[in-house]
Amino acid sequence: MLSQYSVAGKTAVVTGSSQGIGEVTAKRFADEGADVVVTSRSQEDIDAVAAEINDSDRPGEAIAVECDVRDRDAVEALVDATVEEFGGIDSMVNNAGASFMAGFDDISENGWKTIVDINLHGTFHCSQAAGERMQDDDGGTIVNLASVAGTDGSPYMSHYGAAKAGVVNLTTTLAYEYAGHGIRVNCVAPGFVATPGVESQMGVAADDVDRGEVERRMGRSEEIADIIQFLASEASSYVVGETITAKGVPDIEESPEV
Repeated sequence: MLSQYSVAGKTAVVTGSSQGIGEVTAKRFADEGADVVVTSRSQEDIDAVAAEINDSDRPGEAIAVECDVRDRDAVEALVDATVEEFGGIDSMVNNAGASFMAGFDDISENGWKTIVDINLHGTFHCSQAAGERMQDDDGGTIVNLASVAGTDGSPYMSHYGAAKAGVVNLTTTLAYEYAGHGIRVNCVAPGFVATPGVESQMGVAADDVDRGEVERRMGRSEEIADIIQFLASEASSYVVGETITAKGVPDIEESPEV
């Protein structure tokens, strides 16, 4: 791989990495020589991911740290464990998220708060805790995961879309505030991606998606991991405060036939 795209020797924390985009990203970073911290609310699930990385011939190593991103003490402990094990933190990938489908009138206050807490408040906790450490060291990168639900709106997922819109806006503001500290903050807004969650809801598995096909509206986790790696590498050194949308063929209004 060209050196500017390399993450070798870096340390990355990937939240929500027990499955889907987070798991694929953690493995990708380890493939490329980065040490990774896999984390989610299920110790058993992340233990399995870390073991697979460490038992393979990947040059990067992994540790598993259980963490609920809504809990500030747990997030602080996550960052402390990262620094204790690997000596610092170079990249924070804020991938942890959750949602459920419901009409706006059917969302309870608790349901709304839960989704906003995980997706937006969790990003706040992780960015601030990692950012404080990065400011004490030599800077780093923060990559937030939003969604087209946050850029375009999303019927029956208003809580999720509102939270992800907040993540997009936070990315822009935080990028400005952190730039002087050598920290680049960017965001990825995926469309439909064939994760285990999407497969359970829509019946489309990753093996059903041909990455080489341009004309499609379903992506693969590997394609999002590519963008995350780019944003964590020196190849994106002039990309600051941006949200990269990855959603396949644009949905546009075609010209009427005359």
